[in-house]
Amino acid sequence: MLKNIIVCALLLLLVAGCRALRNTQTRPLQTSICNPLNLNYRFQLTKPSRREAADPACVLFKDNYLLFASKSGGYWASKNLIDWNFINTNDLPLEDYAPAAMVMGDTVYFIGLNRKIYKSGDPLSGHWQVAADSFPLYAGDPDLFLDNNGRVYLYFGLSNTRPISGVELDRKTLKPIGKPTELFNTDNKNYGWERVGDYNTGNARPYLEGSWMTGHDGKYYLQYSVPGTEFKSYADGLYISDSPLGPFKLADNNPFSYKPEGFINGAGHSSTFKDKFGNFWHVVTMTISVKHNFERRLGLFPAFFDKDGMFYTYTGFGDFPHVVPQKKMSGPEDYQPAYMLLSYNKPVEVSSSLPEHPKQNITGEEIRKYWSAATGNKGEWVTVDLQNQFKVNAIQINFAEEGTSILGRSDSIYYQYLLEYSNDNNNWEKLADKTSTKTDVPHDYVELSKPVTARYIRLTNYHVPGGKFAVAGLRIFGRGNGAAPQPVSSFIAVRDTADARNVTLHWQKNSDAVGYNIRFGTQPEKLFENYQVLNADTLTIHSLNKQQQYYFTIDAFNENGITKGKTIAGKN
Repeated sequence: MLKNIIVCALLLLLVAGCRALRNTQTRPLQTSICNPLNLNYRFQLTKPSRREAADPACVLFKDNYLLFASKSGGYWASKNLIDWNFINTNDLPLEDYAPAAMVMGDTVYFIGLNRKIYKSGDPLSGHWQVAADSFPLYAGDPDLFLDNNGRVYLYFGLSNTRPISGVELDRKTLKPIGKPTELFNTDNKNYGWERVGDYNTGNARPYLEGSWMTGHDGKYYLQYSVPGTEFKSYADGLYISDSPLGPFKLADNNPFSYKPEGFINGAGHSSTFKDKFGNFWHVVTMTISVKHNFERRLGLFPAFFDKDGMFYTYTGFGDFPHVVPQKKMSGPEDYQPAYMLLSYNKPVEVSSSLPEHPKQNITGEEIRKYWSAATGNKGEWVTVDLQNQFKVNAIQINFAEEGTSILGRSDSIYYQYLLEYSNDNNNWEKLADKTSTKTDVPHDYVELSKPVTARYIRLTNYHVPGGKFAVAGLRIFGRGNGAAPQPVSSFIAVRDTADARNVTLHWQKNSDAVGYNIRFGTQPEKLFENYQVLNADTLTIHSLNKQQQYYFTIDAFNENGITKGKTIAGKN
């Protein structure tokens, strides 16, 4: 009898193991990402209830990427820049703002604002120890930099009056060698990207913050953030030097990291790191700033050095899905959108709605505006009508927080939902069944293993962590069956004679275009800045350097693809 029981038990274990193996083998592997990154952003510890992560610092240590962010209560680790695991620790001052990290040998070093430097040889364990106590940090937003020659530097600055500064550190004690050197300050009277406001239209002097140093081919590229984390225009600027402590010269391509429009905006207070294939990446702070100025998210963009050593961040179509490359990229042509946006301004039906958060916000492509159901109950739903049948490849569900009272982290913070598709709004098939999962996915991104042909997409609530069932964007991506739009054949660019920080572009709107991506720069073959607009035929850009000439072109896009601009206009 005992022998039979043991045999049966072994058979059951074998069957279970085969099922587990089969599930693992058939589980679709995600290959692309879509900003904002789908991390379990923490609800802050103070009211109002809202999520936040900002000021990211990312480093590659051995085989893992480590991602630190302000006010997150922990940090994340990933092997592929797609799947991130959260690591709890009590050893780091993670309630500080503006963390920074540096890899030196077989150790990771971490610094916050509590005047200490920490180190760990095993950061996946969450265990750290103090490397330098009572560190004399002179100001906020520190950055640690290890030069190729083994020398260590600290950069810092957080002020609307004082400059970014730097100082060398003793490699063994991590204490300063000598006094800090002042490196540069803001000049918003000449540099438009340093003006405050969502569209760089204010006159107040901005906060200068978020320094980050990148060394490459004997040059030193010092990045900094302006004009304020709550603005859509939050960006990084760039200075270059032949020495870690200067003198520094303003780079020709500024702002260095810039995303003023789209579903989610902002590309400031960032860090730059190199991946396993030698690609550079810029992980950035993106703004919502509705419930609180510091309501923020994280985004990831590639960065490139061109043949002349010009360093730039590529943010074109920066909140569309992109495949994470598994090889060395040569430039933006290797990082184009994997799928196009199908859902912009498409009709929506919902189970219920709060008057102040209407249903059209679901497809309006503005994360600052969201729809909310009347309740958080199971069964509340959203249906988007794409109006035509499209090949659907991916869906991003951006949940919003309406009526929540959550503070901090807990195991009860998770979402459950059912995602379906239909071609007649009557017969439905499953796209993703997450009715029993218990994961915190505030910006869940569902990449289908195989595309489906669909006209309607329905999202049904099963559980929200608190408050109402609310969605800032049910964003549907794929490809249409038609042609990419006609090119923008001509346009007018008018530089403001009274204020050369401004330029206004006018063009003829194409009937087959959903939107336009304006590319511009200071050389006709280096149009590295991107400014994306939807359903528009004019745009005023307020972020120029008054002292430089600029060149512009306009790309058109729709559900079927992108048509590059053929005309380049230059303006002094």
